[in-house]
Amino acid sequence: MKSVLLATASVALLGMATLAHADTTIELQRFFGACDADYGTNTDVASAVGECGIITSLVNKFEADNPGIKVNVTTVEWPGYNQLNAQLASNAAPDVVSMHYTAISDYQSRGLLIPLDDLLASQGIKPDDFTDAARGGSTKEGKMFALPFDNWAMLFHVNLNLMKEAGLVKEDGTPILPSSVDEFFAQGKQFKEKTGKPYLVQVYANETAAYTRMFYTTMMQQKYDFFADPKKIDLSGPEAKAALEFMKKTHDDGLSSLGMDYTAAVSGFSSGKGGIAVNGTWLIGDYDAQSKEEGNALSGGYTVYPVPQFFAAKNATYVDGHGWVIPRGDRDDEKMAAIGKLFKFLKDNDFEWARTGHLPAVKSVFDMPEFKALPHRDNIAPISVIGQSLPPEVMRQFAIQDIIGEEVGAAVNGDKSIDDAIERIETRVNDLLGNI
Repeated sequence: MKSVLLATASVALLGMATLAHADTTIELQRFFGACDADYGTNTDVASAVGECGIITSLVNKFEADNPGIKVNVTTVEWPGYNQLNAQLASNAAPDVVSMHYTAISDYQSRGLLIPLDDLLASQGIKPDDFTDAARGGSTKEGKMFALPFDNWAMLFHVNLNLMKEAGLVKEDGTPILPSSVDEFFAQGKQFKEKTGKPYLVQVYANETAAYTRMFYTTMMQQKYDFFADPKKIDLSGPEAKAALEFMKKTHDDGLSSLGMDYTAAVSGFSSGKGGIAVNGTWLIGDYDAQSKEEGNALSGGYTVYPVPQFFAAKNATYVDGHGWVIPRGDRDDEKMAAIGKLFKFLKDNDFEWARTGHLPAVKSVFDMPEFKALPHRDNIAPISVIGQSLPPEVMRQFAIQDIIGEEVGAAVNGDKSIDDAIERIETRVNDLLGNI
């Protein structure tokens, strides 16, 4: 009888534990788009393509492997920080949020993110597991405030079919790309004359980030340390004017698509409306998949490279990255343990995420034969060496990106002079940093 009672009690306790575990829900908020129609129930991560497809399938696979944990996903329009700000203000923040490394300091400095060192350690995750760039982007004041997920950069996505039409393909089938400002304008003019289309497809409408990223890259290539003092931006040298003159002449000479927002630019390149898309690593998977299909503008004719070195001083390109953060809030031990399991799963599957084109955050992925076999990785491998971010001591990097993008965009589109734009960048950025 005693044995029966003990057995009955054990079953009851087990049932209660299972029920409690089954009630564990992680509220996860992310960008990366929505694609439930294609991947809403997919758990075969290897079959997924693109940012949205892969992250959706990863979450589905995690739920399948951990039946007691539910991940409730909310997809926000990029970058989603206005929504997060409102949620934090009302004490209703999600449990896990996708965040750019450049945005972490905005929240960490205000005590709005929790440090993750203990949580990661509980899952056997060590800071040394990650690349220097990924760990550096996630670490503030000696503590990790994000699970690193990747590093990314802007790239030259090349339509080889149009480049061949323009006479800008070598005998070995690789594109002829510029190695100086003068070569850029000469090749851009040749492309436009031969094809009747713009040389570049760029995001020029309803966007600030694209302007800022190109501005940072051209400044870094001139080896100008515009944040030598992390508390103040300095654009007094001739390098800032040279960068803006380069970007404006690209616009004025008709070498870039005009008036395209992000969606239009992505689809515009896919449909052959220009030769080179200046866009991120995250599009490699989608564009490569398209090139393997028949009957479209990229069929058998796609490749990708880092943004060329326009300025001779230094081969550099601006990089950022994505991580997963936990906003401030009340969570019990069971919830935190579930989040820890999710983070370990994402870390262990960093190769799958790297198939998007992003550079892995986990060092060991670079040595995997599967990663080395991915298309175009040899072409973009130099980014791991030439990639450069703003100094980590610079605060409010995401807000600064918006300010610079607004002013650079105004100068490029002729709404204000280059000198006025530079002056306004300095004034606005330094006012922002002076009030922290």
